[in-house]
Amino acid sequence: MTETLPGDRRNRVISSIAGGWVADAASLGLHWLYNSDRILEVGGQTPEFLPPRAEYFKGVFGFFAHDGKKPGDMSHYGAATKVLSDSLLAHHGELNIRDYQRRFVNHFGPGGDWQGFIDNPTRGTLNNLVATEQKAIELAYSAIDTDLTDKQKRILVQKVLPYTRRLSGEQLADPVRKAINLTYQEARIQDAGVFLAETIDRHLSPESGADDTQLPAVSKLPPLVACYSGQAELMEQVEAAVRVTNNNDDAVAWARCAARLLERLLLGVPPTKALEAAIELAPEPKNLAIASSGNALDPVQAGDRFGRTCYLHEAMPVIFHIVSQAQSFTEAIRANIHCGGDSCGRAWIIGPAMAAIHGVGYEQGIPLSWLARVTDGADIFRDLEKLV
Repeated sequence: MTETLPGDRRNRVISSIAGGWVADAASLGLHWLYNSDRILEVGGQTPEFLPPRAEYFKGVFGFFAHDGKKPGDMSHYGAATKVLSDSLLAHHGELNIRDYQRRFVNHFGPGGDWQGFIDNPTRGTLNNLVATEQKAIELAYSAIDTDLTDKQKRILVQKVLPYTRRLSGEQLADPVRKAINLTYQEARIQDAGVFLAETIDRHLSPESGADDTQLPAVSKLPPLVACYSGQAELMEQVEAAVRVTNNNDDAVAWARCAARLLERLLLGVPPTKALEAAIELAPEPKNLAIASSGNALDPVQAGDRFGRTCYLHEAMPVIFHIVSQAQSFTEAIRANIHCGGDSCGRAWIIGPAMAAIHGVGYEQGIPLSWLARVTDGADIFRDLEKLV
């Protein structure tokens, strides 16, 4: 996607994805606090970038998930988005499902870099990938003619899995054989290990996601939409990426709706027209149309009417209400936090949408001071510029 973008569109794309990181980090302190009165009590009219504290949640309904996080840190939504963004960057803006799955497991699985809350779609995806591995191992051993002891089978699995979780195809045979050779020099055992690795590699399903219709299905989309906006295969790539973590038809349908909104805004379509185009793809278009109507921003009322939880049929109308009514990036992010509930999940569509509309700086765009508050922002934004 990189070389042919005109300057104004490139700036819009960079601003948009940066808006996701900023919105996520700004919302973290009060994420999953469902009581709007308490949010107002704690954060006032400037609730952004508060330190996550359990005391905010005492006596009211909510779920404190971010103990140990600091102002400016990303949520698990941001972490998942970065996994996909890193995979896209490694493949020059093209979606590679196997690489995405491997990075997902290596980041969120045992021994991975992520320290923090693990949501249901992530847990389900990790479990599915492990189950698929186990089935492939059983299938391989049922087809191997070589006589192996239980100990040899166990050791071969231990030798093979580190490579099947990082490599695929023709990359596998040589390092797997060398790893096995450290323990077993017999060619027959090495051949069995290579066959095992190749069998696991062939049987990993691209549709590894949990049967789930929550916000992780759409929160990771901004970098993917940036790479495929204006291209015929956008929706195909959206579905493929979504089914890695959310293998559910409704989740895919909502993701197409969110992707259409972001794509249209990245292409410079006026917000009203972009919202209309997205509503046409929604599983529940009536609620989105209602949420986008009127001329007054009332996030608390929108939350009361449509819901504040992580489920897409609740979150998407709130997102459309805020995007259609807010007059600036700052106003939209504060409104999202004041609404309560899953503000970090919604932030990954609201932030990119508002940043695509208003850019960075100026009176209505992302405040430069907010960009500076994102933890590891220099590295994140540098990689974003490389991707675009």
